[in-house]
Amino acid sequence: MSQTKGHPYAGDVTPTEAWAALESDGAAAMVDVRTSVEWTFVGVPDLSPLSKRAVLQEWQTFPTMQVEPDFPAKVEGALAAAGATKDAPVFFLCRSGARSQAAAAAMAAAGWTRCYNVAGGFEGPLDQDRHRGAAAGWKAEGLPWIQS
Repeated sequence: MSQTKGHPYAGDVTPTEAWAALESDGAAAMVDVRTSVEWTFVGVPDLSPLSKRAVLQEWQTFPTMQVEPDFPAKVEGALAAAGATKDAPVFFLCRSGARSQAAAAAMAAAGWTRCYNVAGGFEGPLDQDRHRGAAAGWKAEGLPWIQS
């Protein structure tokens, strides 16, 4: 995992690096900051092979897409309930890596010392056919995911 200079969080990692850290560090956690609509219709990371579950907490609330004002407190409560402490590595994931950067920065500002952005997010950027999920990101890297 590399430190990203100029960012107010610990750095950017690839989805594969996040998976490896979640697998090797029992204290590591993932927070999916996409909307409830995205979780339902696009899918979520499946951390069950690691005996973990991603924390699902919207950074921006659907449908207004206003930033959730209680995001840090809600995430902190969910992480604490899962046994994570403020020095645990926490990986933030969104669709393509922008909202998760903001969320990682917000949690770093709240005192969480090892907040990482998952670059490429869950679906990555648009490909040449203007589709997501094949060019980069969690899905494109072949990591486990499920749909409801």
